[in-house]
Amino acid sequence: MARRRFIVEADGGSRGNPGPAGYGAVVLDAVTGEPLAEVAEYIGTATNNVAEYKGLIAGLRAAHALDPEADVQVRMDSKLVIEQMSGRWKIKHPDMRPLAAEAKGLLPPGQVTYGWIPREKNKHADRLANEAMDAGKRGEQWQPKVPPGGTLATAAPEAPADDALATAAPAAPAVGWGSADLGAPTTFVLLRHGETPLTPEKRFSGSGGTDPGLSDIGRRQADLVAASLAARGTIQAIVTSPLKRCRETADAVAARLGLDVRVDDGLRETDFGAWEGLTFAEVRDRYPDDLDTWLASAKAAPTGGGESFATVARRVAASRDKLIARYAGRTVLLVTHVTPIKTLARLALGAPPESLFRMELSAASLTAVAYYADGNASVRLLNDTSHLR
Repeated sequence: MARRRFIVEADGGSRGNPGPAGYGAVVLDAVTGEPLAEVAEYIGTATNNVAEYKGLIAGLRAAHALDPEADVQVRMDSKLVIEQMSGRWKIKHPDMRPLAAEAKGLLPPGQVTYGWIPREKNKHADRLANEAMDAGKRGEQWQPKVPPGGTLATAAPEAPADDALATAAPAAPAVGWGSADLGAPTTFVLLRHGETPLTPEKRFSGSGGTDPGLSDIGRRQADLVAASLAARGTIQAIVTSPLKRCRETADAVAARLGLDVRVDDGLRETDFGAWEGLTFAEVRDRYPDDLDTWLASAKAAPTGGGESFATVARRVAASRDKLIARYAGRTVLLVTHVTPIKTLARLALGAPPESLFRMELSAASLTAVAYYADGNASVRLLNDTSHLR
């Protein structure tokens, strides 16, 4: 039986670039031209390019919801998005990379093709984007218009983009218990590395410091968590941060489970700049104003060229999406650090940025997040240290 064929037309706009922004997308039956689904959303302050990518993502999600096996032709008037998604142009801007990765992970590459169309042939999606921006200006949510004699399916929009971190989250699915059989989720078991010499002193230890290895206690912790994971027998693959403390922890588990270890640079810890190796009290004494700014805003970076939590969230989200696509339906151990683990939990919960300061993660602790085919995520475990007792 021939697969269904859809056309996704998508657009995004920003009144200011950056400014108040929104997107719109429509899914059409490729044979009849009948509109099958519409989606639009006001996304707050953003650039044209971000809005256009979010329109693409929303359109692909809507097509997937109608038929995940269908062939999809994407048509947009954004030359940038079409050329980047077709692989002919490099994606240089850091804000675009996680969005492109998310779009690529929604459907298998062989099911999606991309084509540019002039703006005058993209009026349906353009109208939806403008309706969304107009609704946002009024403080309202966009509402679909029901055509005479029928209904359109509508896809759930993304959560409002209150800040830079929010843009790293995938489009928010409908919340609740669905009746559809979504299959086995992709489950990330998140392991914080074992203790290092800096851990007991609570010193900033990121990706820009001395890259310490495990202490004797840390090696013991790695052995204990390896034994616990071997007893459970659920881990099917291991991915680690490139930093030494994670590599050593991952190697201990891999040796016990008989698995290979893949390295993903996106799982590295925050670069804490000039604060590397210092205690919180020492940073407070030397850089009080910078510390206050950092604590108040996820967009603020540590002194001396470190990374903001917003920057870390974007690269962690990009790795998340890539790994979900690679290990669909499998249980994967990710050996990483405090900030990436908290970020993955925060994004799964849809929690605000300040929640990063309200989670505790002990050395060699386990956290687990499951990702389902409809885009829902479920935090199943947080900071479990029972295997160390």
